[in-house]
Amino acid sequence: MIDDAIRVLAGDCTVITEGTDREEYRGRMTTVVKPDNTVLVHDSDGYQPVAWLTRADSVSSDRSDGFTLLAKKDTQTLRIAAHEQDGFAHYPVSAAGPRIGTCPDCSGALVRSRGVHCVDCGERYGVPSDATIRHDGHNCDCGLPRMRVERGLAFNVCLDRDCESLDEAVSEAFDREWDCPEPDCDGDLRILRRGGLIAGCEHYPDCDTGFAMPTGVIDGECACGLPTFETRSGTRCLDATCDRAQARALEGEGEGDPEAVSDD
Repeated sequence: MIDDAIRVLAGDCTVITEGTDREEYRGRMTTVVKPDNTVLVHDSDGYQPVAWLTRADSVSSDRSDGFTLLAKKDTQTLRIAAHEQDGFAHYPVSAAGPRIGTCPDCSGALVRSRGVHCVDCGERYGVPSDATIRHDGHNCDCGLPRMRVERGLAFNVCLDRDCESLDEAVSEAFDREWDCPEPDCDGDLRILRRGGLIAGCEHYPDCDTGFAMPTGVIDGECACGLPTFETRSGTRCLDATCDRAQARALEGEGEGDPEAVSDD
């Protein structure tokens, strides 16, 4: 279930900010406390808050007599005291984003924002930042949309990694496909997850060679023997420190005859 909420406090208030300087305000203001403990105090003028504290370390409130609020961050303090209360409420919120489908569990809207989540039931799915959500109606058998992710090949897998695993798909395609490039090592590169997907030597820790799997598809072989990937920024070797892939690409561009004339 969604457990994040925005707190809204409105009324005739005194607001005191203390830090490098001390400032005090009095008027009818509305205070918004976001789930990350950011506090914004608004009046009727302009778009900028009268006072604010971004991602406070602590926020406490007391409604025993009107309402008071105290927010602290390092040496900064924001105090709010209501002389007359107009309103105090909690409203459930979630991250917002483009709609990408329908939740198979509750029929709520699935939206993408730092992953994919359901607006109604709050179910969340981690999605690589470079993934493209498919909108062609070819959903997984579980009812969720599929995503297209490039890791050497273009993989189309379910949003739910417990249903279809991107790791398993990449491993099936590339596990032990490449030799460890270290001259004194006879190991193969295995597909492993170490924070992200890597191609790492099977003889670890004796050999600590490992490369992050790039975002892109394999388009050839580098002069060092490892595969090259076509990425959004150009051709690169599996070994991001290798400059031979780019040199080879530049050589290929110079192989054409500048005097040749097309018959087309």
